[in-house]
This record gives sequence, structure tokens and C-alpha cells, in this order.
Amino acid sequence: MKFSLIMIMAVSAQAHSIFQKLSVNGVEQGQLVGLRAPSQPNPVYDVWDQQLACGLPGTRSNKVINVKAGDRIGAWWGHVIGGPQWPNDPDHPIASSHKGPISTYMARVDNAATTSPNGLRWFKIHEDSFNPSTGKWGVDNMIANKGWSYAIIPWCLAPGHYLLRQELLALHSAYSNMGAQFYQSCAQLNVSGGGSFVPSQTVSIPGAYAQNDPGVLIQIWVNGIPDNGRKSYTAPGPRPMTCPA
Repeated sequence: MKFSLIMIMAVSAQAHSIFQKLSVNGVEQGQLVGLRAPSQPNPVYDVWDQQLACGLPGTRSNKVINVKAGDRIGAWWGHVIGGPQWPNDPDHPIASSHKGPISTYMARVDNAATTSPNGLRWFKIHEDSFNPSTGKWGVDNMIANKGWSYAIIPWCLAPGHYLLRQELLALHSAYSNMGAQFYQSCAQLNVSGGGSFVPSQTVSIPGAYAQNDPGVLIQIWVNGIPDNGRKSYTAPGPRPMTCPA
């Protein structure tokens, strides 16, 4: 490993992030409103940690946000709660070295405000992974969008309460066991409209990933550049669901 790469790792070791605000069709819902979010920006490293579902302990809103199937949901990431740690914080919304995919999951629940995140059945609705032609990761797109990463609530989804989970997977140190960094929060949603589709192909979280999955244990640095050598990359977990024809 080159000395310059070691320096990058050292400088960005604490340059973490929190999903801390939701928008619905461009309308921001307020800081931590309708969210279960960590109070500090550290990641989860162990794919079998129960905190992999909705993140490390922190705040838990009692509000459930009303959305409709087909709505565009935005998740806003920030270096710490509130956004920048100081004016012109270079690690807000996250250090640019923290390359990796951003995936969005949902799980159907009885009550989004009170249901435990453990033991749920999750399905993926969107992923912003890696573009080998440009060398850009989902995290790069989120940074370019000033901290926002988006997903569409599937138009066919049955109405009801859901938890929406967005996960940022930072791969800059994923070349060693438990080097991958998982960041996630969950939003509490009441979905209306749509259809009657309830996805049957679901996964458990934890349980969806193995520590040695090729999307988790991976060396993305090639010649000092974190572009996976412009080779294809598949984010861990299932592929995003599709609505039936």
C-alpha cells in the first residue's frame, strides 16, 4: 500500500456520517422527524450486529410520515447531527474518501413508530452502486447532491406502515476483515395509494450479508485510486424489487 493511501486513511478515519432528515417530493420533513437515527456518526462493522438494522442507538421520533406510493423520498446525510461539524467542514456530508454504494430497503410493519427493527423482513427498493465507466460511487452522487440520496416508493406497494432503511456502505478500508463501514438510519412511513403488492422475496437484517461477501470484503483501491479498477461491482444483498407487470 502506498504511503499516500495510508495518509488518506488516517486523515479520514473519523470522517463519518448520519442519515438525519427525510424529504417527500422535495419537501423536507424536519431534522430527525419521523426517524430512528444514531446520535453519533460511527459505523457498524459486524454484519451480524443487531444495530445493522437501523443504526447505533440515538434518537427515535414518535412521528410517522405520510407518503404515497410513487413518491420520491430523499435521505439527507450529514457529518454530525445538524450537518457540518464546523463552518466549511471538509468532511460534510461525508469524507470523499468513503467510497461505496447507497442502498434503500423497506419492511412492512404493524406500527412504524413502535415496532422493533429486529426480526423484520426487508426488501430493497433502490441502490446507487458503482458506475465502472465513470468510476463514480453512490456516495459520490450523494456528495454532489449536497448530502441527498433519493429513492422512489414503488407504485405497486400495498398501503400500510413501513420502515424505510437507507444504508451507506463505505468501502475505503474494506480490504481487511470487518473493514467495511455500514451507516444507516430508518424512517417511519405510512404508505397510501399504490396497489396491493407485498414483496415475498425478503431478507433479514442482520442476515442479508456475510462478512466475506464480495461486495463487503473488497479492495477498491487500484494504483492509489478508489475506482475498483473500473471493474463492475455488485452491492451486497438482494437486487431491488420490481413491480409485477
